[in-house]
Amino acid sequence: MRIVVAIKSGSREQKIVKVDLGYYRIWVTSLPVRGQANEEMTEILAKYFGIRKAAIRIVIGKTAREKLVEIPRIVSRGGSLISS
Repeated sequence: MRIVVAIKSGSREQKIVKVDLGYYRIWVTSLPVRGQANEEMTEILAKYFGIRKAAIRIVIGKTAREKLVEIPRIVSRGGSLISS
């Protein structure tokens, strides 16, 4: 699945909010220097969706505040789709 993420760097605390279907707002404490804010965003998304950080990929917007992020489909052991 692909989602749009609006990232706010330099915040006092980490936070993620689902704004709409496929649109999230994330606050990170890191500054956008040498990919630190993107790394922190990836960690927050991995924890939120319960997947590995390596499974998350920034498709568009590596240097932008708004990014298109690809997250793999998550399937439960019973075979039902958790996230599409």
